[in-house]
Amino acid sequence: MSINIHPAVDNGIRPATPGFAGGTLLCDCPADKVEVTVASQTAHNHVCGCSQCWKPAGALFSQVAVVPKEAVSVTANADKLKVVNPSATILRHACRECGVHMYGRIEKQDHPFYGLDFVHTERSPQSGWAAPEFAAFVSSIIETGTPPEQMGAIRARLVELGLPPYDCLSPPLMDAIAAHVAKSR
Repeated sequence: MSINIHPAVDNGIRPATPGFAGGTLLCDCPADKVEVTVASQTAHNHVCGCSQCWKPAGALFSQVAVVPKEAVSVTANADKLKVVNPSATILRHACRECGVHMYGRIEKQDHPFYGLDFVHTERSPQSGWAAPEFAAFVSSIIETGTPPEQMGAIRARLVELGLPPYDCLSPPLMDAIAAHVAKSR
């Protein structure tokens, strides 16, 4: 059985281009595309199995990374954006017409990831973005319809691609969350 994780990683992972400093992200509309400019290289790029992240058709996982929120600006057709779920921790801004998530922002100042925006670099016509490093929330794909008996093969495929599978975030990110919580106490 062929396992399609995400189109950006299924045929191998491309390394980042040294000195790459950002680009644009485009929605999937045929005209009047929402354009988001990201003036930074991304960090913590990963494939995510959570049920909240936008995934391209046929993909089991999304691909998402973070950048400082100051590096993100909507540069075309901002009027087409809407927040998918205003009560979610990550406020995902999606195109009203095609549904593509353009960026996600955490507005809660006490959150460990406050100040970072989540972006989908596969929406960029530029190449050179940081490569995915791991797979997060792997078991969550069961919530979106993946049969549990396929999970062993899916985890094996992630390992084959060089994306260690976690049912949370990567250990360094979990450490950052725990350190933030400890500091706030």
